[in-house]
Amino acid sequence: MTVSFSEEPIDPAAIYRTLTGNDTGKVGSVLLHFAVVKVQKGEDGRTVGIEYSAKGDVLANLQAIAESLQEKWQLGDVALLRRAGKVGIGEIISLIAVNSPNSKDAFDACQFGIECLKKMPTIAKSEIYS
Repeated sequence: MTVSFSEEPIDPAAIYRTLTGNDTGKVGSVLLHFAVVKVQKGEDGRTVGIEYSAKGDVLANLQAIAESLQEKWQLGDVALLRRAGKVGIGEIISLIAVNSPNSKDAFDACQFGIECLKKMPTIAKSEIYS
């Protein structure tokens, strides 16, 4: 299980290697979902990025989500990563990744995990406008 809240960019290839390296021969499905910053127009102008900061124990929150995924679905491994600091247009905000012997569990776990990441009470989000 991997959880992270960091200003460092998320490296998809490294996460893929982490999820497939330990369970070679047991993994039937590896699923990675990336949330990225998109351009939005608001009252204050056009979004040029988003800033994320902790307003609680982010790692404990991520750990609890990861454990919940492993309890509900048949998963070999889980990775939940969130960015901190300023994240620009097109950059990865978060990653949820799982491996599983079967694709249904992988898809269901990722979908549930995405909803959990969106609702994390321990992260504050501020849009950055042009």
